[in-house]
Amino acid sequence: MPATDRNDKVEKTAAQWRAELTPEQYRITRLGGTEPPFSSPYYTEKRRGIYRCVCCGQALFSSDTKYDSGSGWPSFFAPVSEDVITEAPDHKLAMPRTEIRCARCDAHLGHVFPDGPLPTGLRYCTNGGALAFEPQGND
Repeated sequence: MPATDRNDKVEKTAAQWRAELTPEQYRITRLGGTEPPFSSPYYTEKRRGIYRCVCCGQALFSSDTKYDSGSGWPSFFAPVSEDVITEAPDHKLAMPRTEIRCARCDAHLGHVFPDGPLPTGLRYCTNGGALAFEPQGND
């Protein structure tokens, strides 16, 4: 996974993604899966750093916007910038949701909900399996 902040689109075949990702990462990011709550080590991660897309390395979230939502999934109140995430309606369950995807490689990340803390009031509820954590500093 390259650590990059460029917005060049990344397109690969399913076979290429399968070769690069673990089966769980592939299920989450390429098939729109959801990991069990409280299963990701990133849920309790406290170090300073950047959370990148596990597929393409795009910086998505900063530890500065991470908070404990109690949901069981890593949660953030904002991405590093608005152009790194795309949103789409998700009607797979009875309650409509808004899916979030990596703008660079179209990986499924999770969902965004309007019940987060200030200053945005949003909760970007992400699958830890869609993320790669890059620690910063000496925490």
